[in-house]
Amino acid sequence: MKKKHRCSWCSGYADYEKYHDQEWGVPLHDDQKLFEFLMLETFQAGLSWLTILRKRENFRRAFDGFDVKRIANYKVNKIEKLMADKGIVRNRLKILAAITNAQAFIEIQRKFGSFDKYIWGFVDYKPIQNRFTQLSEIPTKTALSDLISNSLKQHGFKFVGSTTVYAHMQATGMVNDHLLGCFRYKEIESLGQVT
Repeated sequence: MKKKHRCSWCSGYADYEKYHDQEWGVPLHDDQKLFEFLMLETFQAGLSWLTILRKRENFRRAFDGFDVKRIANYKVNKIEKLMADKGIVRNRLKILAAITNAQAFIEIQRKFGSFDKYIWGFVDYKPIQNRFTQLSEIPTKTALSDLISNSLKQHGFKFVGSTTVYAHMQATGMVNDHLLGCFRYKEIESLGQVT
């Protein structure tokens, strides 16, 4: 059987390869999933994505399946319970930010009709198809991620720096940053052409 060529960043880890092959870069238009990725990206700040990916099920359990309305109403006792949960990243500022971000997310849904409509509006509702051949070409942030980061902050979000936002854009398919030699590039590109 012919070996698939993947983006090299996921090589050597079965769970990372599965994420790369099935999720990374797929255009997402579901508010609940967009919120989940945004939450996970904010918890990733300063850590590796693989660390967060391996704790994802623990995060889902601890944060009520990423139910934005429940998280927006977390009180002190829930915060302390999360701080004691060894299965997640126990950072008080990030946990508090998750609550603030849930509240801001709901406000954006109210204002724009959906978070999907708000966030995808920055790319005119079509994924940006980059054409990189090497990992070294892929940016960690762009002028567009700067713009989105500033907008999210103006709406009250925390831990949404430009690098975090760009990682979110990559994960949710707002940009196709699979390398041209990766078997997923054309598959993802074709998903972006669906109207």
